[in-house]
Amino acid sequence: MTLANILFVLVLVSGLATLVILFVGVLSMGRDQAEEAVGASRSNRLMVWRVRLQLITVLLMPLWYLASRA
Repeated sequence: MTLANILFVLVLVSGLATLVILFVGVLSMGRDQAEEAVGASRSNRLMVWRVRLQLITVLLMPLWYLASRA
């Protein structure tokens, strides 16, 4: 297995994880929260995780591109 293949799999996994966190955040916003503070705290944590996963995905993409060109 080449480095390009490993990076491609990592890009796919991190991209799908980002989508899952995005959908979980959207669904939790749509639900009626009994306690606003708990709902806001959960939304903020999900947003932080989504941004982290997006950063990882965006950083892996050029690495995968460069590895596939070598």
